[in-house]
Amino acid sequence: MQQVAATSEIDFHSETYKDAYSRINAIVIEGEQEAYENYIRLAEMLPDFKDELIRLSKMENRHKKGFEACGRNLQVTPDMQFAREFFSGLHQNFQQAAAAGQVVTCLLIQSLIIECFAIAAYNIYIPCADDFARKITEGVVKDEYTHLNFGEVWLKDNFEQSKAELEAANRQNLPIVWQMLNKVEDDARVLGMEKDALVEDFMIQYGETLANIGFSTRDIMRLSAYGLQAA
Repeated sequence: MQQVAATSEIDFHSETYKDAYSRINAIVIEGEQEAYENYIRLAEMLPDFKDELIRLSKMENRHKKGFEACGRNLQVTPDMQFAREFFSGLHQNFQQAAAAGQVVTCLLIQSLIIECFAIAAYNIYIPCADDFARKITEGVVKDEYTHLNFGEVWLKDNFEQSKAELEAANRQNLPIVWQMLNKVEDDARVLGMEKDALVEDFMIQYGETLANIGFSTRDIMRLSAYGLQAA
């Protein structure tokens, strides 16, 4: 995918870059914090998988520390207030679903939407990252695929009884991803990341995951359209 600028053309220490990075860095830190908390909650909801989910939560906490180090490396203070507001829609929906015991909805939000969003963002970011952040991010991406895989496997094993709730949760939460992408479009471009590339990578990851769970190509096109309505 075409990036806006090669790494050699980016001034990682310019005030413009550092200003944009303060929000992008905060988003990845908050995303890992949300994931950490979400997997702990899922461990309570799925006691048979408690050990695996706690292991995943600890992994997310390590990722958060890695991204905090990326900010310190560039002497950037992350704008955590912005990041909390950025994730507020998905955060609220996850909390409501967890309170209602809706495991399927919680897995769709965390194991599918948030993980696919993270993988897409990291894949697009790596080619234009500074050397320190690239090494950190490459390690994180490898881990994220294992998180995605947990949700995939569980939902595939429980597909028939989960399908209706998955469709409802997709309808409610996928449009939020587009709102999130719109909010971060300008800052992402400063870092060398094009919104179109982020959208494309996310839709590929998300579509492949829905296919692995059991949805048909026709279903996937229909489910994906809910996000495009909010574009």
